[in-house]
Amino acid sequence: MATTAELFEEPFVADEYIERLVWRTPGGGSRGGSEAFDPKRLLEEFVNHIQELQIMDERIQRKVEKLEQQCQKEAKEFAKKVQELQKSNQVAFQHFQELDEHISYVATKVCHLGDQLEGVNTPRQRAVEAQKLMKYFNEFLDGELKSDVFTNSEKIKEAADIIQKLHLIAQELPFDRFSDVKSKIASKYHDLECQLIQEFTSAQKKGEISRMREVAAVLLHFKGYSHCVDVYIKQCQEGAYMRNDIFEDAAILCQRVNKQVGDIFSNPETVLAKLIQNVFEIKLQSFVKDQLEECRKSDAEQYLKNLYDLYTRTTNLSSKLMEFNLGTDKQTFLSKLIKSIFISYLENYIEVETGYLKSRSAMILQRYYDSKNHQKRSIGTGGIQDLKERIRQRTNLPLGPSIDTHGETFLSQEVVVNLLQETKQAFERCHRLSDPSDLPRNAFRIFTILVEFLCIEHIDYALETGLAGIPSSDSRNANLYFLDVVHQANTIFHLFDKQFNDHLMPLISSSPKLSECLQKKKEIIEQMEMKLDTGIDRTLNCMIGQMKHILAAEQKKTDFKPEDENNVLIQYTNACVKVCAYVRKQVEKIKNSMDGKNVDTVLMEFGVRFHRLIYEHLQQYSYSCMGGMLAICDVAEYRKCAKDFKVCIHKYQTCKLAHEHMSDH
Repeated sequence: MATTAELFEEPFVADEYIERLVWRTPGGGSRGGSEAFDPKRLLEEFVNHIQELQIMDERIQRKVEKLEQQCQKEAKEFAKKVQELQKSNQVAFQHFQELDEHISYVATKVCHLGDQLEGVNTPRQRAVEAQKLMKYFNEFLDGELKSDVFTNSEKIKEAADIIQKLHLIAQELPFDRFSDVKSKIASKYHDLECQLIQEFTSAQKKGEISRMREVAAVLLHFKGYSHCVDVYIKQCQEGAYMRNDIFEDAAILCQRVNKQVGDIFSNPETVLAKLIQNVFEIKLQSFVKDQLEECRKSDAEQYLKNLYDLYTRTTNLSSKLMEFNLGTDKQTFLSKLIKSIFISYLENYIEVETGYLKSRSAMILQRYYDSKNHQKRSIGTGGIQDLKERIRQRTNLPLGPSIDTHGETFLSQEVVVNLLQETKQAFERCHRLSDPSDLPRNAFRIFTILVEFLCIEHIDYALETGLAGIPSSDSRNANLYFLDVVHQANTIFHLFDKQFNDHLMPLISSSPKLSECLQKKKEIIEQMEMKLDTGIDRTLNCMIGQMKHILAAEQKKTDFKPEDENNVLIQYTNACVKVCAYVRKQVEKIKNSMDGKNVDTVLMEFGVRFHRLIYEHLQQYSYSCMGGMLAICDVAEYRKCAKDFKVCIHKYQTCKLAHEHMSDH
């Protein structure tokens, strides 16, 4: 059995167990063994081993049964013990319930006894107190105060309590019989009140917080308690405004008072609110009035700057004060204080703002035109002027003399920046100073002023002047400055659009005024685009006219039909050279004057007219063999020039030009 037990290993694997048994049996193995394989002997060994395993199994089974019996016995004993403990716990719980009921009964008796004692003691105390008050009342009635509580200055607290109660009693007495004693009590009441306030003032000067708290607690039941608060507020502000910044001083003062007011008064939020009200209605209101009234009528610019600065600093101070406990609705409280200071100035703010902005904008423009020694002329309007303009656009006839601007565009980025800066400041003031309900309407009024002076009085005037300065298409050696006007107008309008989005949109984005502003902006854009288109079209006509003059002056009939065809040394004609040079110069100017798709659009139109001009020009001549070759060279140079446009039109038009010309000749 011991041998059988030795064959078991953990973890148990049946195949390995059989293998070990075979190797232990003599004649059981066939590899490397000294004895030959003996199946009978191996079978005998298996049978014996199976018998041993059966005996071992029976022995283990008996042991398991014994342990199970022992476990069942112990389980029964444990269950019995648990039942006994449960019974003991129930008994203990019943005892606790009885004890709790007994304690509750005793507590009820004690409370009842306490109520009875209090019921007896309270009337007795009241009777004693009433007796003392009658004694003190008799002293006032006799006219001689003998009690130590009235003569000893250290007992002022007790005296105050007594006189306050006597004062209430005296008010209930008939005047005709007790007028004398009532006046004496009232006099003493007043004296004690003044004495307490004096005590409070003295303690505040010395910084004795505990004494201030005691006196304030006594004065709380006196009529002069509010006077005590006023004295505290007044003394708090002594020496508080030593800096140049009254708003910073006020903030520091309120922070300092907020830290100590809770240690002195039983209602600190009321006292702090009263201090803030005093600061706003007296100090700040007086300061604001001094700052604004002196420049209200004489200097609108300084008045608006001061108003914006003072209102901003006041609201910033209000934001700092929001962190203090001022009662339930401190937001409304502080808003009312701010409104009380600025209401007289904010009622007509937008009138002052728009009036100043108009005068300032007009002055900026006039100063610019004066610096150019230019007298603004009135641009003609009405049916006759419109008719002339349409005839000029369609026929390019010189209907009246053109204006020589001497290369001046009458557009200035400095002027524009100044106008936009003034308007930006106006928008900022409008945002801060306008009532929320009036903000969109006020912002729209400022926007209309910007449109009037920047878009109409400056940009539109420059466009009109530029249009009037464009010469007719048959003028010789004309200077074309309108593209400079286009370039500057485009730059200026980008600045205008940026201010519209950055400063106006946030003020009107959620109001009906948004659609009005967008519509007005759209109308201005369309009006300017129409004039820009007209000017560009007429400028292109002038360019083509200049090219016609060059061709007429430089192109000779003998260029394409030379007398000696064997002696032609030039690659292309002189007219072609000058036209291409002129075209390249104008293309560069167009590219520098515009941006985006506008460049391609204008160059495409210029290319179409360029093609038409060259095509019609070449149709006028007859060609010899060598002259035709020279014409082809000219066409190739025109194609090369057209490639500088860098728009799709040249790929079609220049090829078309060459094919049309060759097919005709």
